[in-house]
Amino acid sequence: MSLTTLYDVPAPAKLNLFLHVVGRRADGYHLLQSVFVLIDWCDTLHFECRSDGRLQRHDLGPALPDDDLSLRAARALQQASGTTLGADLSVLKQVPWGAGLGGGSSDAASTLLALNRLWGLHWPRERLLAIALTLGADVPFFVGGRNAFVGGIGEQLHPLPDGALPPQALAVVKPAPPIATAAIFGSPLLVRDTEPVIVMSFLADAQLAVMLGSGYGRNDLQPPAEASCPEVTQVARWLEARFGNSRMSGSGSAVFARAGAVASPMATNWPDLPAGWVGRMCRSLDQHPLVDWSS
Repeated sequence: MSLTTLYDVPAPAKLNLFLHVVGRRADGYHLLQSVFVLIDWCDTLHFECRSDGRLQRHDLGPALPDDDLSLRAARALQQASGTTLGADLSVLKQVPWGAGLGGGSSDAASTLLALNRLWGLHWPRERLLAIALTLGADVPFFVGGRNAFVGGIGEQLHPLPDGALPPQALAVVKPAPPIATAAIFGSPLLVRDTEPVIVMSFLADAQLAVMLGSGYGRNDLQPPAEASCPEVTQVARWLEARFGNSRMSGSGSAVFARAGAVASPMATNWPDLPAGWVGRMCRSLDQHPLVDWSS
């Protein structure tokens, strides 16, 4: 059944440097503004082409749901392209789920990019983005491959200019409990009217914030997340004690801290984490490792 093998395709996580809820649509979806930055905490996906059209997923780490986003992405691309080829997809899951790090969405995007090449489709990025949007609001960002200012419900991507954000070391920690995104967006504690900002204003203010060693904006989802998951507060305080800052990413429960320049992070030795917590010292990425896999 095997035709071609493709090894070690990365699926990097992301951080929301800030996340503002600026309104709500008539259909109930929240309007957001954020900056997504790729980091080097990655899942690894392995693909093997099949001639019989079957799509099968194999878990090399923690068991994933039967219909996870990577398999849904493969099915969507197979159906849209009409290819008769299939694939064995093996996933080594390393990015924790329920963390606000976009791990599942990144897996889906890397699946689209990898199968586009493995199956010889050679679709341009715009065609893959159309499929990505049907899979989830974060998937288009990972297909786009660039750090970006994000608006709307996540579908409005404005890639940041090269050098807009200096490389950073980022300490990322997730406590044991995951957080259900729907519960956070339904919380009465959620602020839904933060004043919108424009991209150029963010870039100017973000550069100043970096020079001052502070962060831009806030995460509007953090107060309701902390109310429903006290461990988020515990992680935030743990990071603040070591790095002087902390912020939850996305809808949580992972929290990160700016830890200085990549070449000289504040902490070179990662301390022992409390039981049940997972984390690592990460570095920001200028672009997705597969950014050149589609035009």
